[in-house]
Amino acid sequence: MAAPHKLCMIPGPVEFHQDVLDAMATKATSHIDPNFIKTFGESLVMLKQVLMCKNGQPFIISGSGTLGWDMVAANLVEPSETALVVNTGLFGDRFGECIETYGGKVTHLHADAIGLAPTLESIAQAIKAAPTPFKIVTITHVDTSTGVLTDIKSIARLVKEASPSTLVIVDAVCSAGAEEIDMDGWGIDVVLTASQKALGTPPGLALLVASERAMQVFQARKSPPSSYFGSFAKWVPIMQAYMANKPSYFATPAVQLIISLHTSLRQILSRPLAERFEQHIKVSDDVKKVVTSWGLKLVPGSHALAAHTLTAVYYPEGVTAQGVLSSIAGKGVIIAGGLHPKIAPTYMRIGHMGLSVTAENEHNYVKTTLAALEAALRENGYTIPNQ
Repeated sequence: MAAPHKLCMIPGPVEFHQDVLDAMATKATSHIDPNFIKTFGESLVMLKQVLMCKNGQPFIISGSGTLGWDMVAANLVEPSETALVVNTGLFGDRFGECIETYGGKVTHLHADAIGLAPTLESIAQAIKAAPTPFKIVTITHVDTSTGVLTDIKSIARLVKEASPSTLVIVDAVCSAGAEEIDMDGWGIDVVLTASQKALGTPPGLALLVASERAMQVFQARKSPPSSYFGSFAKWVPIMQAYMANKPSYFATPAVQLIISLHTSLRQILSRPLAERFEQHIKVSDDVKKVVTSWGLKLVPGSHALAAHTLTAVYYPEGVTAQGVLSSIAGKGVIIAGGLHPKIAPTYMRIGHMGLSVTAENEHNYVKTTLAALEAALRENGYTIPNQ
């Protein structure tokens, strides 16, 4: 007998729509079944639509979002080429580490403090100070460890003006499907993400879209890709075949996951994306208004820097992570503790993306979570002001 389900309100995996779960339960299906070929091809096209990229090359591959880092590093950065990491937290650190693993030379541009983002001026200075143009600039759109939202539109424009040959790479694992991303309109060369967050599909798929320019850079490599499984050379023919409604094979795709992703992408695209983004902004603003009214402090240094897919908030003085997290779990809700190693014990993270936002009026996921958190804080000795 399965244990009772606790509401999953961490910053991914998120709660999944029942139709997505039903699609996941498809019986054994060949990866070259005509129906699956059609489903896979449509999923690749819909991924481009979500990221607003008309002519780019999409990839849907078995793996976590981390595989996207490997694919960028192995295919777009040759040994000793340089990368600038616009760093807003732990996932900037790790992206940089991944690039170094493949032989790239990394410069990290950190914010002045945890909860802030590097300024446009500091990015421009870093680009100007580089002895040769950076091959890539990487940006974590939403760093899940800090809850910081980075202005990828302005950074992409700056990079294009200051260093036209440099590729702009966006880690959108915790933003794609919830925060606006316009690859074509903003001049972004690669967006990488994963299935289990705002795209509303169980974990296990790495998703990436590369612009035509990025693919031209790949094709002009002097050395072969430094990954076998993650090589664009291996995967491009597979993806193009599925989009042409033809079977192909390099490694077996996660058939049931792709079928469930197809269901979720259809739901996402069933209404204007702008409405979905605005809905995430509204719910995020509501959550942050409530927790700050309780006297709690957000990890992001300002409202403008705060992501709309999660809320990272410090515990009040005298209240511990263990006390709050165990208390709220006892009420049937799971939220996440801190992740950034320098401040991990001092803050918590509440996810609000995908179904927990779009179905809030029906299921009250966020209201239930806030009620449980309020009760947990009281149980742990915190007096909420003015109540």
